[in-house]
Amino acid sequence: MKVGIMSFAHLHAEAYIHNLRAHPQVEVFGFFDEDEKRGKHFEKEFGVKYFPHLDEFLKQKPQAVLICSENANHRRDIEKIVQAGVHILCEKPIATTLEDARAIIQSCEKHHVRLMTAFPMRFSQPMVEIKKMLETGSLGSIYVMNTTNQGQLPMRHRAWFVDKKLAGGGAVMDHVVHLVDLMRWFLGCEVVEVFAKTNRIFHHDKVEVETGGLVMVTFSNGIFATIDCSWSRPDYYPTWGGLTMEFIGENGVVFVDAFKQNLTLFGRPDQHTLWLPWGSDANQGMINEFIRSVKEERDPLISGEDGFKALEVVIAAYRSIELGQPVRLPLEV
Repeated sequence: MKVGIMSFAHLHAEAYIHNLRAHPQVEVFGFFDEDEKRGKHFEKEFGVKYFPHLDEFLKQKPQAVLICSENANHRRDIEKIVQAGVHILCEKPIATTLEDARAIIQSCEKHHVRLMTAFPMRFSQPMVEIKKMLETGSLGSIYVMNTTNQGQLPMRHRAWFVDKKLAGGGAVMDHVVHLVDLMRWFLGCEVVEVFAKTNRIFHHDKVEVETGGLVMVTFSNGIFATIDCSWSRPDYYPTWGGLTMEFIGENGVVFVDAFKQNLTLFGRPDQHTLWLPWGSDANQGMINEFIRSVKEERDPLISGEDGFKALEVVIAAYRSIELGQPVRLPLEV
């Protein structure tokens, strides 16, 4: 299967290219990037052909494409390629507005293109085990979930992450969607109310978007959850961030850390300590599912609609911050 990447704007593209190459049925024929400097840099780094013009990229007749452009450009890029019948794995968040997210979904449906949102945490083995526990009922009724998706200030990796126009926001836009998707998957129901507070307590002298945030969500079954989405990790932290969830249930409490499987590497005096992952690769699981869905001509396990529902909570969070009060869902588009 011929698979390409649209843009290396998102840093996850640097991991995805390795995941694609690890798949025995995938040919990574190249990538398109409108930024020539960036394109030439990654062409040299990964030894993969760079196409500076989209028409030349599409002439290679890819069967599937990974969209890794800036958040605000997802709709633009997808609408350029759907007519070619290319199936799409779109980086999260699916868009920066609900209007764009709905337009993406409708465009893919119109052209019979399969659309998957990049939520790799559903393929994290610790999270899969939690899913099994919830399905068997071993925890009993779940009352509350306390969750975190914290990280370093992402501008050290990509400057556009702190550009509100391109990213759609700050820490809330960056991190909330992962946890909302996991919670919807675990609980099988939707968020009905969102209350959020943010600040710039971290890195206030460097960026204008929110860097600290706490989002509180209530589900239709009455379960309440908190999300700490802050960019609170220093640059010298052993990894870029992490994702944890604590479930308080009728029969006990379970705490899960999605990135706990790692080795600690102590470097030279001029290098900080690193955590090297050794466990299951959630990105690989996501890529494998996307490729399977295309080959088997079926919908992927994670849909564009899943991307829409996660983004809806983010948009509601920003409205709550503006209004200073809880916001009810669903929102009108």
